[in-house]
Amino acid sequence: MWGGVLLGMVLMGPVPALALDLGDIIGVVGGGLAVGALAGPLDEFINTITLNKGVKASGATAVVPIVSVGSGTHIGAAQVTGPAAAVKKTKAVAQVEVSFKGAVRVKILVPIDSVNPLDRFKRVQGVGVSAIIDVRL
Repeated sequence: MWGGVLLGMVLMGPVPALALDLGDIIGVVGGGLAVGALAGPLDEFINTITLNKGVKASGATAVVPIVSVGSGTHIGAAQVTGPAAAVKKTKAVAQVEVSFKGAVRVKILVPIDSVNPLDRFKRVQGVGVSAIIDVRL
């Protein structure tokens, strides 16, 4: 059911399971993940894994939705990190997917100040993406 918080599985080997009934918490909206209820627990989970592996983020962190710039659809979640004031301004990560020379797929991830990339939004400077969260549906 809960396919992949991940990064931990790929980069760091097996990790303990979350003690949550994700079926009760996760809602699928417009083909994507409703992040709200899981943001705090996922952020803590990622921070624990990175601390245990000696690669803890030095700034503030938060989990926000990833939204497609083309459609505005929520397509996952990301942990962002940076100065506390900048992380607090970050409402989502915009994803732009393009092809490079027809052979390479490029996903550009940009922390933004709005959950709706179809409206006006600005890049949040000083914030980076530190983890990508996927859910198997």
